Amino acid sequence: MSIGIIITIGMFLTMMLLAVPLGWLFIASTGIGLSVDGIPDNFLIGTFYSSLNSYVLMSIGFFVFAGSLISAGGLADKIVDFSHALVGKIRGGMTLVAIVSTVFMSALTGSSVPCVSALVPLLVPRLHKLGYKKEYTTAVLCSSSFLGYLIPPSVPALIYCLVAQQSVAAVFLSTVVPAILLAFGYAVLNYFIAPKYIDEVSGSEVEEVLSYSERVQHLKRVTWKALPALGCPLVILVGIYGGICTPNEAGAVAVIYSIIVGLFVYKHLNRKRFKIALLDTTISVGLIALLIASGSIISRYLVRAGAAQSLADHMLGLFESPEMILLSLNAFLLLLGMFIEAIPILILTVPLVLPLMIELDVNLVHLGAIFIINIGLGVITPPFAMSLFVGTRLSGTAYQAVAPIMMKYLFYVGIPVLMLTTYIPSLATWLPTLMLGGKVVGQ
Repeated sequence: MSIGIIITIGMFLTMMLLAVPLGWLFIASTGIGLSVDGIPDNFLIGTFYSSLNSYVLMSIGFFVFAGSLISAGGLADKIVDFSHALVGKIRGGMTLVAIVSTVFMSALTGSSVPCVSALVPLLVPRLHKLGYKKEYTTAVLCSSSFLGYLIPPSVPALIYCLVAQQSVAAVFLSTVVPAILLAFGYAVLNYFIAPKYIDEVSGSEVEEVLSYSERVQHLKRVTWKALPALGCPLVILVGIYGGICTPNEAGAVAVIYSIIVGLFVYKHLNRKRFKIALLDTTISVGLIALLIASGSIISRYLVRAGAAQSLADHMLGLFESPEMILLSLNAFLLLLGMFIEAIPILILTVPLVLPLMIELDVNLVHLGAIFIINIGLGVITPPFAMSLFVGTRLSGTAYQAVAPIMMKYLFYVGIPVLMLTTYIPSLATWLPTLMLGGKVVGQ
C-alpha cells in the first residue's frame, strides 16, 4: 500500500471525527494523497467530471423533484385517508395505517426522509388524540421510512446503478419482495406490541365505528379521491417496465404529473410551495452531485492503488466460505450506517467490494438489494439516524424515548429480512428475472 493511500485514509478518518462535511473531506484527503503519490491533477479533475456526466444523475434530480412536489402538493393527506379506509379497525390499526401510508408514500417519493417529513406531522397528532403515544407512532413511522429506499423508484438504487453499472429497472425490482416482507413483518410486530403504547384515558377521542356497508362506501369515496395520488408511481412503473420511456423520461413525466395533480386536482400546490419544493430539490441534488463526484475520486483512487484487490485477497484469505464473507459485508455496512449517510456509503464501498463479489460469483443485482437494505437500516440505526433526527424534531418527542422502540423493529424484522435477502438470492432476483429476463439480471 502506497504512502499516499495511508495518508488519505488517515486524513479521512481524522477529518470525519472532526465533523468535516463529507464532500469536502473526500476532495481534500484524496488531493493530498494524489500529490504524495505524484499522480497528475487531471486524474482528480477528469474523475470529478466523468462521474457527473451520467444520465442516471438526471434521473435522480427528476425523482427528487417529484418527491418534493408530492410532499408540497397535498398528496400525503389522501394517501393517509386511503390507508385508513383500507386497513379498517383492527388491533393496533391506526399505527398499521402509518405503515401502509409509508408503503404508498415510498412509491411516491423514492427516499426515506420525505416520508417522515410528510407523514409525522399528519399522523402523530391525529393518533395521539386517539390515545396512541407520540413516541410509538414516531418510532413506527421512522422505522417504516426506509421502505422509501426499497420500493421503486428508489434514489439509492439509482446511485448503486450509477456506481456498479447495472440495469436501473432490474435493481428497482430487486428490492420489491424484501420490501413486502419488511412491511408484513412490521405489521405483525405492530399487532402484538401496539397495545402497550395506547393510553385509554378519559378525554381521548374515540375512533368512529362504521358498519360494513358504511365502510365499503367510505372506502370507495377515499379511493376515488386518492386515485390521482396513486397514479404517480403507476405512471413511473408502467412507463419504465412497459418500455414506453427510460428512467430519465419517467422521472420527467412524474414531475409534470405531480405538478398537474397538485395544482388542478387537489389545488394544494401554490407558488410558495412550488418554490419551496424547487429550493429543497436544488439543495438535495447539489449535495448528492457533490457527494457522487467527490466520493468517486477517493473510491477510484483506492481502486487504482489496488486497495480493492487487496481487500478481496484479504477477505478470501480470512474466510473460506462466501456466506461468511457476505455476513462480514453486512456487519461492515451496518456499522458504517451508524455513523455515515447512505449515499457516501454506496459511493465509497461499492467500487471496493465489486472485485471480491465478482470473484465470489455474486449476482450484482442481488448485491444491489443487499446494499440498499443495509443502507436503509442505517437510516434508522442510532446514533446517526437521519429519519430519527427528523421524526423526533417534527413530533416533539425525545430521541432517547423513540430509539428503543425502533430497535424492536430493527432486530425483530429489519435484520431478519436482511439475512433472508442475503442468503436467498431469489428474493432479490426472481421478480427482475420474471419481468426483464435472465440476461438483464445477469443469470
